[in-house]
Amino acid sequence: MPEALRRGLAGLLAAALLAGCGGAPEEGDVAGAVLTDPYVVPDTPLVDTAGEAFSLAADTDARLTLVFFGYTHCPDICQVVMSSLASAMTRLPESDRDDVEVVFVTTDPARDDERAIRTYLDRFDPSFVGLTGRLDTITRIGGDLGIAVEKGEKLPSGGYEVTHSTPVIGIDADDRVPIVWTEGTSAAEFASDAHTLLTGEVT
Repeated sequence: MPEALRRGLAGLLAAALLAGCGGAPEEGDVAGAVLTDPYVVPDTPLVDTAGEAFSLAADTDARLTLVFFGYTHCPDICQVVMSSLASAMTRLPESDRDDVEVVFVTTDPARDDERAIRTYLDRFDPSFVGLTGRLDTITRIGGDLGIAVEKGEKLPSGGYEVTHSTPVIGIDADDRVPIVWTEGTSAAEFASDAHTLLTGEVT
């Protein structure tokens, strides 16, 4: 994407997220990739770690929700991303924290039940929301959000080897995804982008 266009889109994204707070940041001040055609978040419910229905559209009330699809047995990338998100939350100014939510959606529901996900997330941040459900439902929701989830070979445990793409997506207050980050985004970049999008103040 041409840099001028990317900067313009970043400015529009920030203005849309501000919801009346502060002013729009300077163009191009976010590390994430701005989508020219934002994904629409489906309202299909999954199940949270308390066993209750949870929809990424209806039940994400924060002005900015960061969502990652992964699984608790992932040996590397998932842990790195979740650690970065946890660290990013601690870097946010206190005034921003109530406006940002983090949601983890398992791509391995055969092994990741509610208890396993809760135990996993509590290692990073007890406030993180964890979701599970039927694999076909998770795959369909992921597809709507630009996340590829594929079931591979059956494991001795009864689950399946699951492959998935690894972006973090940002859901805004209008249940759309106008921005995504790669797995290599640092905690500092997540925190800076979140603050910029919420307030218009470049950090």
